[in-house]
Amino acid sequence: MRAFVFDVLLITVFLVNPWVVFVGAQRVAMAPEINANDTQSEPSEAQAGEPPTGQPDMDMPGMKMPPADQSHSEPDWMPSPENGSGTEWQPASTSAPMWMKSVENWEVMAHGVVFVDYNQQGGPRGEGKAESVNWLMLMEEHRLGSGNLLFREMFSAESLTSPHPGFPELFQTGETYHGQPLVDHQHPHNVFAELSLDYTHPIGSLLKEKVSWEFYGAAAGEPALGPVTFMHRASASELPMAPLSHHLQDSTHTSFGVITTGLIIDRFKIEGSVFNGREPDEKRYTIQFATLDSWSARLSVAASKSWTAEYSYGRLEHPEAFEPGSQRRQTAAVEYVRPFAKGSWATSAVWGRVHNVFDNHNLNGYLLETTANFKLRNYAFSRMELVDKDELFPDNPMLPAFRIGAYTFGGAHDLIQSSLSRLALGADFTLYSKPSVLNSAYGRDPVSFQIVLRARPAVRHGGG
Repeated sequence: MRAFVFDVLLITVFLVNPWVVFVGAQRVAMAPEINANDTQSEPSEAQAGEPPTGQPDMDMPGMKMPPADQSHSEPDWMPSPENGSGTEWQPASTSAPMWMKSVENWEVMAHGVVFVDYNQQGGPRGEGKAESVNWLMLMEEHRLGSGNLLFREMFSAESLTSPHPGFPELFQTGETYHGQPLVDHQHPHNVFAELSLDYTHPIGSLLKEKVSWEFYGAAAGEPALGPVTFMHRASASELPMAPLSHHLQDSTHTSFGVITTGLIIDRFKIEGSVFNGREPDEKRYTIQFATLDSWSARLSVAASKSWTAEYSYGRLEHPEAFEPGSQRRQTAAVEYVRPFAKGSWATSAVWGRVHNVFDNHNLNGYLLETTANFKLRNYAFSRMELVDKDELFPDNPMLPAFRIGAYTFGGAHDLIQSSLSRLALGADFTLYSKPSVLNSAYGRDPVSFQIVLRARPAVRHGGG
């Protein structure tokens, strides 16, 4: 009952009362200098999501917008810090489902999503569960000197809407429940998923290229390791389930203690972090500080407004509660986002490798995912993975790693579209490949599916 009440409240925030977050955002606000005679009527439901033909408003949901007193604009290929995760870049052409409001010299923003779904995992080790994946991120942006200051606060109610052991997910591993490794379940995310500040300051030029310095500090946040985390990737916007390769690629997105610094040189960014590499424990409502004894480095490039790429390397000290020793992690990723009239297409390819120092072996994860939004209301999406799993049978740790394939296909349709929010109904199914030795545990051909109701802020699409 408590989980159901939280779901209703979260959907209410997104669909009925978004002004609870932003007072006065019930109408797309116009720039102060625009004459009242030049105002446009709000778009009809059929037009919602199309860019207006007149002068752009300053508070449009989803519009990339500089701070109010910023006198210069960024090049069109420069990724917006509001659209990524941690300090990682997502292509500048990403359309952000976001509420925005100018408050004096601050830009105040909020975005997030609520998925309410029935999740049925197939085979002998599968189960069914009504649950909710959800998160809300608040951001406050302000010019500070010659630089730009951004605060982020991200929260999740998943510890209530999918309590332990979490979300059923065949072949998923990572973290613990009641002192035992989690298997065939994805853990819920922490109440405090991010509490951070990010400051970027221009420092001059190098070989005729503009150079900026970036500093990021977080009580809960994301080090410079891995791609944009799955819940913020445009290519995964309609996929509530975490990838099976999550713990090989982007699982450090909630680290309790992070300091990152780096340089942005034209289209390139090089950065390094020190952080607490231990994964969160079962107390999802606490912030678990520890020594910042892990480190990472990352090189990112914004090749154009539609393409970004990254390579990162890091050493994590004692990340797993039940695994001795440390890990060395490498990741590489490419993201592509192409907006077009009445829609967009986003695709990501990600590789992650974990080297366990204690027993000197590697685990690899390969991911390809895509989401296409077409004719405003319709979505088609897919995720395909090949992942090495060595924790499927924690009672028999001598078993080798197994190469698992997961192939998800689905679609969704917006039932409600307004200038403020979107409500969609969708479904997906997942097929698997695996060694035949696992048939006795998982069945020969397990099939999993979800039926999903999704709510989030409105998004504006650019034509292309």
